[in-house]
Amino acid sequence: MAVGVEADAARAAVIVVGGHEAGAGVAVDPLAEHGPLLRASSARRALDATVRQALDSTDLPVCVVPMTLGRDPLLVADTARTLTSLTGGAAAGRVVLAEPFGNATLLTGWLRVAVAGAAREHGGTDLAVLLTANAANRYDDAELFRIAHLVKVQEDVPWVEVAFRGGDPDPAEGVKRCGQLGARRVAVIPAGFGPATDGPMPGVIDGEPLLAPSAISGVLATRIAGAMLKLSQGDDGIAAGLDADHGHGHGGKRWQGPDSSAG
Repeated sequence: MAVGVEADAARAAVIVVGGHEAGAGVAVDPLAEHGPLLRASSARRALDATVRQALDSTDLPVCVVPMTLGRDPLLVADTARTLTSLTGGAAAGRVVLAEPFGNATLLTGWLRVAVAGAAREHGGTDLAVLLTANAANRYDDAELFRIAHLVKVQEDVPWVEVAFRGGDPDPAEGVKRCGQLGARRVAVIPAGFGPATDGPMPGVIDGEPLLAPSAISGVLATRIAGAMLKLSQGDDGIAAGLDADHGHGHGGKRWQGPDSSAG
């Protein structure tokens, strides 16, 4: 284990890694108490370069957090696979993979809160809620349909539909479907870290980001603290991350993100 990791377990250079849920660009409140914050896409070369940058620019351990809300297990597994080649030599004991930011259960809860808020503010029996996300692959996209059904049943909202930017149905088609089902108003809520829509849509209520920067920083702080505690005990979290997508189907082309950038 690197010198100083156990004595300063709460401090780390933090790298947030994003996939199709747009977690790499997420807005967070300052995390100065933990150390510098960098951002990377899940592309192997981009993440590798960002981790090496962090290792070279600070003596702190490097904590990598997969920014999935619960629908991108491949992000976790790919991140772990990339990190396996960065844990030897001088970097031994300095790189740790945190638990994913969220999971499907948490995402369901966050969406329930957002849908309930929209119903209170714009409610009535004629309101439909459209959950939007970036298109990914058939399995991750199907997971959002499952979550939307749970939200609808638990919140007793007349319509909770799903649409995908770059997928089928797209947001415009999703709004049209809501109207065909009988809704007279549509509230659009993001099911990822990004905005609900790419721009204003006539007659559509555009929802706020799913999580505020303060809420995101709070969850991040919890993930970082847990990871650093494990690292102080000799567990870098990478082996567990390798199995994150076990049993999860893969359909279509893998999501490709932009190059990494410092944040």
